[in-house]
Amino acid sequence: MKLWGGRFAKNTDSLVEQFTASISFDKSLYRQDISGSIAHCRMLAKQGIISDSEAETIVAGLQEILREIERGEFPFSVQLEDIHMNVESRLKEKVGEVAGKLHTARSRNDQVALDLRMFTLEAIVQTVGNIVRLQRVLASLAERHLETIVPGYTHLQRAQPVLLAHHFLAYVEMLRRDIGRFQDAYERCDEMPLGAAALAGTPYDIDRDAVAQYLGFSRVCRNSIDAVADRDFVVEYISASATTMMHLSRLAEEVVLWSSSEFGYLELDDAYSTGSSIMPQKKNPDVAELVRAKTGRVYGHLVAMLTVLKGLPLAYNKDLQEDKEALFDTVDTLQSCLQVLAGLLASSKVNEGRMREAAEQSLSIATDLADFLVLRGLPFRQAHEVVGRLVGYCLENGKTFNSLTLAEYQRFSPLFDSAVHAITVENSVRSRSSRGGTAPHQVKEALDEVRSHLDTEEKWITAKSGKQALGLPTP
Repeated sequence: MKLWGGRFAKNTDSLVEQFTASISFDKSLYRQDISGSIAHCRMLAKQGIISDSEAETIVAGLQEILREIERGEFPFSVQLEDIHMNVESRLKEKVGEVAGKLHTARSRNDQVALDLRMFTLEAIVQTVGNIVRLQRVLASLAERHLETIVPGYTHLQRAQPVLLAHHFLAYVEMLRRDIGRFQDAYERCDEMPLGAAALAGTPYDIDRDAVAQYLGFSRVCRNSIDAVADRDFVVEYISASATTMMHLSRLAEEVVLWSSSEFGYLELDDAYSTGSSIMPQKKNPDVAELVRAKTGRVYGHLVAMLTVLKGLPLAYNKDLQEDKEALFDTVDTLQSCLQVLAGLLASSKVNEGRMREAAEQSLSIATDLADFLVLRGLPFRQAHEVVGRLVGYCLENGKTFNSLTLAEYQRFSPLFDSAVHAITVENSVRSRSSRGGTAPHQVKEALDEVRSHLDTEEKWITAKSGKQALGLPTP
């Protein structure tokens, strides 16, 4: 008989059981569910709602169930719908009728809200940890390539020379913003909903603050209706993940481009590439391509979750069952993408010579030549026009700026003098010395700041990792 079956005269249709059951995916919440139950049980005993001996019997049974699940021996049942009822039913089998006292002063509505918040908090810490690891790989690459020059691009056209280190650190900045979004989401998720019961609270003399303390929450949810109806924290996690995946997709796209024969900037390690079943010469960037594709998967979960929530009246509705698969898959997808990209980048080889050659052949110092004329009194717009005609001359004659004679320069402006030959890609990079620019000393300062930032994030991860009592909490 179902735990809620007293009011019903008929058994649930088997098709309905399959359709409404969530145990196939919410069983992954078993640690959070058992941890929350133990905390709730201890609070009930502390408040004198159940006896200490009853509490110890229940806690021992829950601990045994935890071990049973982790050994792979737990008999999950679709007929029992979800992780909560599976655990409670098994607890009754183990300790008898006293198991029924565990559900005093709570509902599955606030129970699942608790489990999901605990899961999300843990996922955020894990996510930040994986982002930091990817940032460290990028910082390491930046340190290794403080003198490597590569064309910077706009519109996917070669634009101005930059340090490769500067390019890698741009992704570190993107990921830093991502960390900030996850940390902001953590603060709003860090509220304990248990005690809201079905939606209205409970008449029992419970101590919600004690449960929050047992479980490592900073505070309790202030409104019982909102506590069971809120899934903003799920939306925020998926939203932050979607933005992070967008950044990873941009990085993955550059990996695909840079590892192509047309660019030749990057060689992927064999361990992070695949071959063709018909073309023996192929070395495919499948890992990067899948990261790019999986971004759409996470976007889909965000749209799905927003759509689920947009028309729900207060408080709990069965629609909210759809939150878990979207959240769980987003967590799994993001973690795997962060981890595999870190490995791919760390093992890749940079073709420094090809990058340097591309920077020199692309007329990328054109802006420097315009600035050269500006410093000699020519308005920038006129200088731009002069250098534009000079570019046309080079293209028509198959020349680069470095191959031009002074006489050729002076055909276009008498303001050019012998100092123009000092304009090289190296000097161009050195000249971009404004704060945040690509000049070597600016990039070195940025790299030092990144290392400090990463150390700070590691401290945050350590502090939050020990906060959530996902195992067996004690008072």
